[in-house]
Amino acid sequence: MFGSDASPASLENVAHIIQVALTPIFLLSGIAALLSVFATRLARVADQVDRLTEAIEDATPERALHMSARLAFLRRRSHALDAAVVLGAIGGGLTCGAALALFVGALRDAAVASVLFGLFGLAVISTIGALAAFVIEMLMASRGLRAEAAKGRQTARTS
Repeated sequence: MFGSDASPASLENVAHIIQVALTPIFLLSGIAALLSVFATRLARVADQVDRLTEAIEDATPERALHMSARLAFLRRRSHALDAAVVLGAIGGGLTCGAALALFVGALRDAAVASVLFGLFGLAVISTIGALAAFVIEMLMASRGLRAEAAKGRQTARTS
């Protein structure tokens, strides 16, 4: 397929292979953006953990108990984010594999449809898993935020 023949037909084949290979690359760009979001959220969770662990030392026993519960909640959030990052990274790796399979298949002029389908399918499934883990983490964060707001309102009312 990639011989010295520069006929229009072979140029069209090369152009088609490049066009088809761009599809997984667009998915890879989306996965990279998701991983960036996951990393930012994980950094925010880590900052909250740092603040709480410093503040818990000087807290009253009642406040320390509340902070301990908050730390447990942040730990669960970090696990959800860990799952999202791992699944996103696997999806990215499989997407790269799918793009590579396209090029190798074109160079070898072999039928790699089943390998390509498997790699791209696993990449999509991993990305869906990463999104699901992210949704779980977002829901946990929202629930925690609402609980903190309710507690703050309650404290303000009793003051």
